[in-house]
Order: sequence, then C-alpha cells, then structure tokens
Amino acid sequence: MITFTLNGRLVETDAAPTTRLLDFIRDEYELIGTKEGCGEGECGACSVFVNNLLQNSCLIPIGAIDGSDIVTIEGIMETEQFKILDESYSVAGGVQCGYCIPGMVMASAALLSKNSHPSEAEIREGISGNLCRCTGYNMIVDAINLAAKKGDGLW
Repeated sequence: MITFTLNGRLVETDAAPTTRLLDFIRDEYELIGTKEGCGEGECGACSVFVNNLLQNSCLIPIGAIDGSDIVTIEGIMETEQFKILDESYSVAGGVQCGYCIPGMVMASAALLSKNSHPSEAEIREGISGNLCRCTGYNMIVDAINLAAKKGDGLW
C-alpha cells in the first residue's frame, strides 16, 4: 500500500508503484490542472510540489512518494499566495492559452517562497524549467515581479 497526502488529504492506493504521479492525480483524482506537455520533464506543465520541492510529476513513479506531501495547482489555488499570483498574471497579461500556466504558477510560488524579492535574472532562472509558446516570458516575468510587490511579507 502506498500512502501520501494530496492537497492535504490522505491517499492510500494499491496502484502499481510504477504508475506516474501525473497519471495518478489526473486519472484517479481528476486533478486536471496538472498537464502533460512533453512527458520527459522538460516543459514544466506537470509541476507539483513534493515535500515543498518543485518536481515534474511525469517523471515520478508513485512508489517513490510513499509518505510524501504532494500539492498540485488545485491545492495552491486555495492559498492567499495564489490569489496574488492569479491577479498579477492577469494584470501583466501573462496568460494566453493557459496550458503552461499551472506549471508557471507552481514555479512562481516556489521561487517566491525562497526569495520574496527576486531580481529579473533570478525570476528567469526560477521559471527556466517551464516552456511557454504563447505569451513569451517578459509578461510572465512582469507578473512575478508584480506578485512579489503585492505579496510583500506573504511569501
């Protein structure tokens, strides 16, 4: 039996330990905000927090997360930090198709939780594991800068 918490709820499963975390959370729990982009850990669309560390869920077999704390974009959406990120992305025009945005928001939250006032270079490095083909990165960088200012003291 594999046991872990998923967005604060206890999960126990006897699923095959080689099942990808991405597939498990989408198929079993219908947490479809976490996307599959490349399936190779290159695009960041499948980003989740595993024990507060940003990880690509397409690369993680659920057998490796026994006892872990997993947070998806749906879990982040319940926080004050998300409200600030959501508003900032909207104001800065950092969202177009929306496919990459859950991963970008996860990367933004990870960055800001470690560095509440990052420089532009630090922001670009913080989102470097995420691909966006629509918006481009300048508006996303602007959104993260805005979120850092709006969320001063919250991160």
